[in-house]
Amino acid sequence: MDFNPIIQQVFNALWYLIPLAILAGILKSPWFKGITGEFLVNTAARLFLPKDKYHLIKDVTLQTNDGTTQIDHIIVSRYGVFVIETKNMKGWIFGSASQKTWTQKIYKHTNKFQNPLHQNYKHVKTLEALLDIPAATIHSLVVFIGDSTFKTTMPDNVTNAGGYIRQIKSKRELVLDQSDVDTVIAQIAQLRLQRGLATNRQHVSHLRQKKESAATTTPQCPECGATMVLRTARKGKNTGNAFWGCTTFPACRGVIKQH
Repeated sequence: MDFNPIIQQVFNALWYLIPLAILAGILKSPWFKGITGEFLVNTAARLFLPKDKYHLIKDVTLQTNDGTTQIDHIIVSRYGVFVIETKNMKGWIFGSASQKTWTQKIYKHTNKFQNPLHQNYKHVKTLEALLDIPAATIHSLVVFIGDSTFKTTMPDNVTNAGGYIRQIKSKRELVLDQSDVDTVIAQIAQLRLQRGLATNRQHVSHLRQKKESAATTTPQCPECGATMVLRTARKGKNTGNAFWGCTTFPACRGVIKQH
């Protein structure tokens, strides 16, 4: 019996399901969620932050001593420089400022993810090192986009959706001159790597290598979970001895003795 006609009929009837399945996979991918989240943050900034006071810079990749770091959004104003990390997630979100990982819960499914405040910490420190402005004028913000609900008390700089606009507007003290703002914008434009697929691939490769290296050579802070760095005690009974100290010091004072 020749099954080809039957197969052809089935294919003709169901062929449209193939592009639908591909589209569904794209819509559920982390890549698409990231683009959607960034689009919503960009749109809110353009709609609710006056362009003559707030300058939006998006998708900034900067060179660091150990590779690259990628910042979703930077908003430059006389009220300060706002460094924004975007998370497009749904479900219940549990976490605190000091925890290494936060928890996402969707019905019975539980997922752990890196504390976005720790993730944004490196972005802030990189800008502090590169820009000629006081560190106190650079602010970290984490924005959750999507159908998510915080189930634990979050720091003020962690918000849902448009809440980040209110957080930015709450800064009313002028801490930078207009000349400072113009200089910061010019510095970022000069220092950022060219946007494109090649830069993104380089950054992803760097993150993968760093994660593999850290897993084998560098301990994590027992207090907050951040990466640790090898230091030498300068005073006290342990003067001259090496120890692992938290990279977020003095915010966290976690240590591990070097054996």
